Amino acid sequence: MHHQNREQVPLVSVDPVAQSVEHNTFNVGVPGSSPGGITERRSRGVCSFFLFLMSMESINEILSAISGFIWGFPMVLLLLGTHILLTVRLRLPQRYLLKAIRLSVSKDKDASGEVSQFGALATALAATIGTGNIVGVGTAIALGGPGAVFWCWLTGVLGIATKYGEGLLAVKYRVNNNGRMLGGPMYAIENGLAKPAQGAKRWLWKAVAIAFAFFTAIATFGIGSTVQANAISTLSSEVYGISPIVVGGIVTILAAAVIMGGVKSIAKCCQTLVPLMAGLYIVGCLVILVFNSDYLWPALKLIVESAFNPSAAGGGFVGASIMITARYGIARGLFSNESGLGSAPIVAASAQTRNPVRQALVSSTGTFWDTVVICALTGITIVSSILAYPDIQISDGGELTRMAFSKIPYVGEPLLAFGTLTFAFSTILGWGLYGERSMEYLSDKWLSRSKYKKHNSADNNDSKKRGAINAYRVIFLITVYLGAVISLDVVWNLADIFNALMAIPNLLCLLFLSNVLVSETRKYLWNDNLDGEGD
Repeated sequence: MHHQNREQVPLVSVDPVAQSVEHNTFNVGVPGSSPGGITERRSRGVCSFFLFLMSMESINEILSAISGFIWGFPMVLLLLGTHILLTVRLRLPQRYLLKAIRLSVSKDKDASGEVSQFGALATALAATIGTGNIVGVGTAIALGGPGAVFWCWLTGVLGIATKYGEGLLAVKYRVNNNGRMLGGPMYAIENGLAKPAQGAKRWLWKAVAIAFAFFTAIATFGIGSTVQANAISTLSSEVYGISPIVVGGIVTILAAAVIMGGVKSIAKCCQTLVPLMAGLYIVGCLVILVFNSDYLWPALKLIVESAFNPSAAGGGFVGASIMITARYGIARGLFSNESGLGSAPIVAASAQTRNPVRQALVSSTGTFWDTVVICALTGITIVSSILAYPDIQISDGGELTRMAFSKIPYVGEPLLAFGTLTFAFSTILGWGLYGERSMEYLSDKWLSRSKYKKHNSADNNDSKKRGAINAYRVIFLITVYLGAVISLDVVWNLADIFNALMAIPNLLCLLFLSNVLVSETRKYLWNDNLDGEGD
């Protein structure tokens, strides 16, 4: 997810001062003005511009500090605590992983929903698997040592329970809007917590639901568009020499072709793209491990030993204490799979499924593939390459990843480029859908206010909602292009903050509705009634 990507991917920056001087845009006078007047105006313009840059830099520093605080220890504790609590209360739902994988490739043809269970899973994985799964793991190793891979993997295993809970609530509390299944944390909060409540509590939970949708819509402009497009344009420019302007145009057109078609179009594309990109990446990592076969067992041993004794890593690894190693590994696991963020259940609600638990199991496999498989495999690949090639510099996460992969002839660098390009593009597609559904919820709440009800018919309201959704799509695609051609640090820091603010309402929803999770799990899973129809 975005919180880590911005630190790990080199940014394409445009120097406005250099461009202005080059094209003499500050030297604008009027007929008959004296050279001194022109110089004075130029000086004033330059000073004003630098003051603007300084103010933006200050704002960016403030936002960066806020982002660092929000994504600090309290958030890690809240996320990890929820993972552990749900793992215990739901009696280790991870043990049903094989059953969940089988369900993910089956179809409930007669069940209500817009896309297949696999289509919903593929779309969620498209949004979840990003450049952070590649470069972010290198950063965790550089800062926390090889043991960070173990803690990342363990966090992914625990996060399966939270992703299960999110998927269950998404389906249970979804609503049918003229054949379109709408759901996610905002609907779970409204229908599961606000409706049964009375008085001030009801209004409070309604406000929390609206807040989640608002935070999600804003966060998409960072995690879903600008940062991913910037990763694609940076790689294309540095490796292949393609202009960011050209790359931005191509990416925006491709994204528009898919996103403008709605959830079915996005799911159809992701059903093809996700297995292809993830499968080729996994095969590529396995090929690299074959090259590094002499160092595979030592790498696994080092990862486990240094998780509890960081000094065992030796060499240039950091990992001064177990706390540092665990911190970076846990953070990478939390950030990579988005369990607890509340994004994936938005598309899970669209799945064709007989009951909430079936889709909950399918959703839980997303965390398995993302963190337990891809992140862990990336980590083992990097550590084995470091052992095989001691000259690899390990101080910088992005450079560490690039060097570890580039040491393998023919396969390494193309694999890294392929993973970065496809993972980033798929994230754009998935998050475009999340933002669209959030905007639809917000516009529905706005138009349902009493003064709009009196003056607007249902058809008129539907037309206005479609207009709001299309407007969002256009703005989202514009930010995709902007992210490819310029650096938007302020926007990304804001998105980081809204990302964290998304998680808080979602985690509260999971905790307050944990009794519902237990009761539904008992009804369908523990009582061996997975084929039963939902209420």
